[in-house]
Amino acid sequence: MNRRKFFRNGTLSALGASLFTPFESIGASDLESSLKRKKAKNIIMLVSDGMSTGTLNMADLYLSRKTGKGSNWLNLYREGKVSRALMDMASASSIVTDSAAASSSWGGGARIKNGGLNIGVKGEPHLPIWQKFKSIGKKAGCVTTVPITHATPAGFCVNQKSRNDQESIAEKYLEHGFDVLMGGGNEHFSADKRKDRKDMYGAFEDKGYYVARTRRDMSASSNGKPILGVYMDNGLPYAKDRENNKELKDSTPSLAEMASKAIESLKDHPQGFVLQVEGGKVDWAAHANDITGLLYDQVAFDEAVKVAMDFAEKDGETLVIITTDHGNANPGVIYGKYANDNFDSIQTYKHTNEWILNGIGKETSVSSVKERVEYANGFALTDDEAKTILSYYNTLQPEEGLYNPKHLPFAVLAEIQKQHNSVGWISMQHSADYVELAMYGPGSELLHPFMKNTELHYLMLKAAEVENSF
Repeated sequence: MNRRKFFRNGTLSALGASLFTPFESIGASDLESSLKRKKAKNIIMLVSDGMSTGTLNMADLYLSRKTGKGSNWLNLYREGKVSRALMDMASASSIVTDSAAASSSWGGGARIKNGGLNIGVKGEPHLPIWQKFKSIGKKAGCVTTVPITHATPAGFCVNQKSRNDQESIAEKYLEHGFDVLMGGGNEHFSADKRKDRKDMYGAFEDKGYYVARTRRDMSASSNGKPILGVYMDNGLPYAKDRENNKELKDSTPSLAEMASKAIESLKDHPQGFVLQVEGGKVDWAAHANDITGLLYDQVAFDEAVKVAMDFAEKDGETLVIITTDHGNANPGVIYGKYANDNFDSIQTYKHTNEWILNGIGKETSVSSVKERVEYANGFALTDDEAKTILSYYNTLQPEEGLYNPKHLPFAVLAEIQKQHNSVGWISMQHSADYVELAMYGPGSELLHPFMKNTELHYLMLKAAEVENSF
C-alpha cells in the first residue's frame, strides 16, 4: 500500500481528531510536528500475559533471594532507566478484559468487546498497528510461548470476529506478510491438523518464508528471509519442564532465544522494525494456579526483557515497552512464621503442576502420586491428600476448554502446596488490575503516570520514525 494513500485514507491525516481523541496529549497539529521529528526507529513491545503485580513481585523476590540480583524488569526501576506508569486495561464489554480485547486496544487503538480482534462494538474494523507500520516500510513480527495465532500477537496483526478462529488468523498472517512469526500452534498450520487440510507451511514457503520446526532450524535460519517458526502443536513447554527435559530443551527455543533471533533477523532493515514478544504461558499458569509454571515462565520472560534492553541500549533508536495485558489469579506470598523458607523451597521445584497432574490417571496408586509430587516439589503428601487428588480422576469428563480442558485438579494441588510454599491465589480467572507499564528509549518521554490502554496505540505511532511526506 502507498504510504501517502495509507495515511490519507484513514490512519493519521484524514481521521484527525477522531483518531487522536483517545490520547489527549496528541492533537492533529502535534501529530504533524511529531512526524517531522524522527523518534523511535524500532519498537519492541514485551507482554507478560496475565501477569498480576504479585507475579512480578514474586519473580523479583525469587531472583533476589536466589542470586542477589533481582529481576531485570525491576532493576530497571531501581536504576531509574525507564519511565513507569499504571494502565487501565478495561474492554468495551467489561472492566475485566480478555487477552483479545486487551491486545486490540493496543493494536487497533479502540476498546472492543471481549473475544474479538480489532472489530469495534458496531462491527467496524480497526486497522492493526503492525499493518500500519508495515505500510510505511518497517518490518514487523511477533514471538510468543503460546500459539503464534493466539490472541495477543493476533491483536497487533489482524482483524477477526472471533479470537478462536486461529486457522483463519494463520491465513491472514500470510496474506499480510509479517516478517517474523514464532511460537506454538502447529495444529493451525499443518495440513494433517487443520480442518480444511490446507498446508500452510507449504503456502508460507511458496511466499519465500524460511519455515523452522525446531530450535536447531531456527538457529540455522538466515536473516535474508522472513521466518515462520512453529515448534509445538499448541503452546510451548513451560520453562521449568523444558529445563528438566533434554529433548524439549534441544527441540524448542526459549522466549529469550526467539526474541534474540527475531531482533537479529530484523535489526538491519533500513526503515526499522516493530516486534512483539509475549510470555503467553504466564497467563496459562495463572489460570491453573501453577506456581512453578507461573514463576519460572515469568523469569523466562524477564530474560527476554534483558535481550531487548541489551539491544536497545546499544542501538539508541529503539523504544522498549514492557507491560502485561491484565492480571490473573492475583497470587502472592502470604504472611506466616515460615514464609521465607516456604517460598524459598520453590527454588528446588523440578516440574510444573501440569507435569504432575498429566502423569496421574485412574489406575495410579496413592504411593505413586506421593512419589510424583515429592520428586517434583520436594515435600510429601499425606495419604488423604493423595487420595483427594486421585478422586478427581474417577470423574474426569474431558470437554472443550481453553486452559484446562481435561478438568485436572489444579486448584486442589495448589491449595495443598500453599502449606509448603506460602503462595496463595484469589481465583483462577482474569482480574481488573491496573497493570504495570514501563518504557525505555526514544518516545518514553511521552508516557504519562496513568494511561488508558488505547492511548498506547497512539503513543507508539507518535514515537515512531515517520517522514511527513504525504
